[in-house]
Amino acid sequence: LPKFQEETALVAATSAPGTSLEEMNRISDVIEQQILSIPEVRQVGRRLGRAERGDHVVPVSTAEFDVDFRDADEDGSARSREEVLADIAAKVKTVPGVFAVVSGPLADRIGHMLSGVSAPVAVKVFGPDLEKIREIGVEIQAIAQSIPGFESAKLDQASSIPQLRVEADRSRALAYGISPGKLNQDLSALVGGKEVAELFDGERRINLVTRLPLERRDTPEKISQLPIQVSDKQWVPLEQIADVREAKGPNVIFRENAQRRFALGIKPTVRDVSSLAVRLQEEVTAKVKLPEGYFITFEGEFKSQQEATRRILIYSAMVFVAVFMMLYGYFRSSSLALQVLVNIPLALMGGLVFTYFKLNNISIATLVGFIAVGGVAARNGIMMISHYLHLMQHEGEGFTRKMVVRGTLERLVPVMMTALAAGIGLIPLVLAADQPGKEILHPVAVVIVGGLISSTFLDMAVTPAMFWLIGRKAALKAIRLKSGAIQ
Repeated sequence: LPKFQEETALVAATSAPGTSLEEMNRISDVIEQQILSIPEVRQVGRRLGRAERGDHVVPVSTAEFDVDFRDADEDGSARSREEVLADIAAKVKTVPGVFAVVSGPLADRIGHMLSGVSAPVAVKVFGPDLEKIREIGVEIQAIAQSIPGFESAKLDQASSIPQLRVEADRSRALAYGISPGKLNQDLSALVGGKEVAELFDGERRINLVTRLPLERRDTPEKISQLPIQVSDKQWVPLEQIADVREAKGPNVIFRENAQRRFALGIKPTVRDVSSLAVRLQEEVTAKVKLPEGYFITFEGEFKSQQEATRRILIYSAMVFVAVFMMLYGYFRSSSLALQVLVNIPLALMGGLVFTYFKLNNISIATLVGFIAVGGVAARNGIMMISHYLHLMQHEGEGFTRKMVVRGTLERLVPVMMTALAAGIGLIPLVLAADQPGKEILHPVAVVIVGGLISSTFLDMAVTPAMFWLIGRKAALKAIRLKSGAIQ
């Protein structure tokens, strides 16, 4: 997709896993001050973490800042939005211990919807062992950061953190007649709490949860002495039927398609993402050795772009074949049908040149524009050749240079009027390059206007010349067979 000209910016900052809410608030205060120090920024809002039942769950060690900007006439700044965003990124990078990415809210959401990772390019490592897939991810990050344009490569914030591990001793638990599942259920109620009722206070609904007071569960020693009911009259301490110990474990385990995965998100700093992604794939394939049972996928916007481009090219080829068949049925001549199709490259030439100067980027929107302008160019060719055949059949003209010139001049005004009407109507979109909401329509308009200019002028020279040089036999055949073009 073309780059969105969003009126606000989104800064996603991630600290070390396990960072507390209070500490992340203090870090966020510093980041917010850095962002507000930029004159073009009006205000900043922030949120820490996301709800556990949301679509995109993140811990409180991740902060997202919504940045609202002043109007150009309000701040009096001559800097472009790209320069301001670069300044924001530079300011945030001065905060130690934080990895931050600057983008737009819509671009961030689209990237997350495409790959599950808030980045245009996502590299996912799948495998059974968490430490191993993390090692592979770190190796891929080093390769990505060595490629110019992929320096902003962020790993999933997954690391080992202290844990209190309770592992049931199955033989001793069996001797007391308690199952590991029942043990987990009782321990969860004692330490984490259990909802036993629902209270109503007017319109409010309050869950009544019971659990042990904090002083009974704040150390491993106290937890190991928690009473576990094994019968109606018998209770035993937890340490009698389970091993309670301090250990280390992952702070979060990401899964996708029932497999453990570790992700690397890349925020490219250049437009040519597809070629860099292909280069990254080649280098990863050559340098990273994967054990059995591990595999890597490359996803994100570039993958969607490749799939959409491939799909458009396939459909375009099918359409060209169908158009050729219809033109052949109309003219009863493959030569005349091909002469009409020659107009399409003439239109694409102007569209490509204008796109190079105005956008310097090929996107899905520009491909749609090429398809549209190709249809307009083909229609002009049909009008021109049909008129030549009409003059020969109904107005007594022979296949002469005078007839070709006459037919071209008589079709000049209708073709010019069509091109001018479409082109003038698209000029506001051509001039709306920096306006939010015009990101898709602007590239389409640029391609169509460029194609209309080239197809209109070149069609007036190329189509008559081709018809005069190689169209005699085809024209006489079309007249003899009474094709639809002369009706």
